[in-house]
Amino acid sequence: MSKVKVFSYYKGPKFTGPNLIEFQLNSFNWFLKTGLKELFDEISPIKDHTGNELELHFLDYKFDPPKYTEEQSKYKDLTYEAALRVNLKLVDKTVKQSRTQEVYLGDFPIMTERGTFIINGVERVVIAQLIRSAGVYFTASVFRGRKLFGAKVIPNRGSWIELETDASGLIGVKIDRKRRVPVTSLLRIFGLQSNDAILKKFANVDTGKIKFIEATLKQDDAKTVDEAYIEIYKRLRPGDLATADNARSLIEPMFQRFDRYDLGAVGRFKFNQRLEITKKKNGLLDLEDVAQLVKEAIRLNNDLLAEPDEIDHLGNRRVRAVGELMQSRLRVGFARMRRGVQDRMSTLERKGLQPAQLVNYKVLTAVIRDFFTSSQLSQFMDQVNPLAELEHKRRLSAMGPGGLTRERAGFEVRDVNPSYYGRICPIQTPEGANIGLVNYLANYARLNDFGFLEAPYFAVLRGKVTSKVVWLDAIEEQKHIIGQADTKTDEDGRIAKERVAARIKGKPGQCKREELEFMDVSPNQFVSIATSLIPFLEHDDANRALMGSNMQRQAVPSIKPQAPLVGTGVEEKAAYDSRQVLISDHDGVVAAVDGKEIVIKTDGGEKVYNIIKFRRSNQSTCLSQQPVVRVGDKVKSGTLLADGPATEGGVLALGQNLLVAFMPWHGGNYED
Repeated sequence: MSKVKVFSYYKGPKFTGPNLIEFQLNSFNWFLKTGLKELFDEISPIKDHTGNELELHFLDYKFDPPKYTEEQSKYKDLTYEAALRVNLKLVDKTVKQSRTQEVYLGDFPIMTERGTFIINGVERVVIAQLIRSAGVYFTASVFRGRKLFGAKVIPNRGSWIELETDASGLIGVKIDRKRRVPVTSLLRIFGLQSNDAILKKFANVDTGKIKFIEATLKQDDAKTVDEAYIEIYKRLRPGDLATADNARSLIEPMFQRFDRYDLGAVGRFKFNQRLEITKKKNGLLDLEDVAQLVKEAIRLNNDLLAEPDEIDHLGNRRVRAVGELMQSRLRVGFARMRRGVQDRMSTLERKGLQPAQLVNYKVLTAVIRDFFTSSQLSQFMDQVNPLAELEHKRRLSAMGPGGLTRERAGFEVRDVNPSYYGRICPIQTPEGANIGLVNYLANYARLNDFGFLEAPYFAVLRGKVTSKVVWLDAIEEQKHIIGQADTKTDEDGRIAKERVAARIKGKPGQCKREELEFMDVSPNQFVSIATSLIPFLEHDDANRALMGSNMQRQAVPSIKPQAPLVGTGVEEKAAYDSRQVLISDHDGVVAAVDGKEIVIKTDGGEKVYNIIKFRRSNQSTCLSQQPVVRVGDKVKSGTLLADGPATEGGVLALGQNLLVAFMPWHGGNYED
């Protein structure tokens, strides 16, 4: 390979970015450490049907090492999995005795270090899902040129609450899309009992031309708490006999019991963020929450310039990665297991009963097997070349369980949203029915703890770019002024020009250099890996760049790969993070090299690296590695030992170099 010349004039701090498949690995580790623990905590203890004789407690759990290696699993058409073992404690309250026992709870597929799963000998990828976040959204309907605002509260589990305002000023509420009831009835069951208390609560916000609370009270038939329960019960169960007791027993658990209603951590975070509530943590709604909701609806109705929330903004959409998808699928299995345990508690003889006799693990393994073999989000890995594999793991789909369907998705969801900048690639998406529903992560994007996409920025202090990196989510980013990565700076990182182009609170514009708060970390920050492999991307028509990004993933590896003569600097990271090249993880000296293995002599002994030779990939292309080191070479941790398919010298090499003469003709031959 010839020496690389760099033509970039960028002098600022360098940012390497996270590992490209990090979010897959992190998500699966979260599932093993936290996700499973949450599931056990939800069902523990399981009590028998009477509730006062037997109790089964789930204590701690651990995974055995996998029975077979990845290679053996592939060769024998088996699943690469590990056994889950749980300590169970059975408490018999009648005789005040307890027994503890370690119980096998089935085999769980384990993620390989490449971010894939081996199911029945075949490598599969679980792609992440982009869905609407739980929380609160304010909507608007237009009536005679005036916006009437409503709200939707979407919980993690439980009933949806929808507010809507009509032209007379009545604010109504629908529970689970049933018929409307005045919102004052809902406020009464949450604790505001009298009309005076309700009017007093909203006196400081309901100051517009239309008095919304007065208009609502006028049309509210309920005057007491019991009547409010009955009014809501009539809407939820039309035709049933409505008594205060019936109504209470139906409606109270709908919002007061944690197993029936839960905003979830994300829902509570979004609720607090939107309504500016502080300190509240739990997932249930209380009077203060409902009152804030109504206050915000009234404020928006009184503000002539108010706009509804944008559903397609990335602040309102979150990513469910593999760990969370597995957890939500397993929740069903745990519920079935719990029912099975309760049934066995009532049928089996209590004397000498062991915890293992109660638990049937087959329901768990059936659910997991079903998820990996038939879920829309568990896919046969695209392995044509290293780029195809890498991008498959970074794919985001809006479809799948709880998501959209191709037929129902409109133009708005498929469109590129300004909040995608630095988070989702605006170029790479399939052509055809899935356009805009299947997306790819941008180069430096990462997921935060709540599943929202974050982008990195360099902090700017008094016109000087620092090397401090700050990660912002889409909502946070809209509060700041952010400069572009190609802004010229001197050796010290000071911005050269007085005025610079910037995104000012989400809108493009210009500002003084002293006003800049952040700066993009790289010019290729807003596109995906495949798109940033295209040299001179800015000179390409967007539709052609889309086709180019998609078609690079279909390049069949050459027998003699050639690294590109004109590259963009992303080729090395793409090859490295695809894990198709062989990388040393120890410092040492090469002791032996042949077609099968490379031996590195380290301080702690010898480390043998096996070389993959002429193996068939999922798409029947050839997976083969060629050593690039010789005996006696000194290697450090992270040194390239062997090239993989479609790489040369650790650089992605998807095609062959070709000299082409091209005449632009002032753009006259565009698309021709």
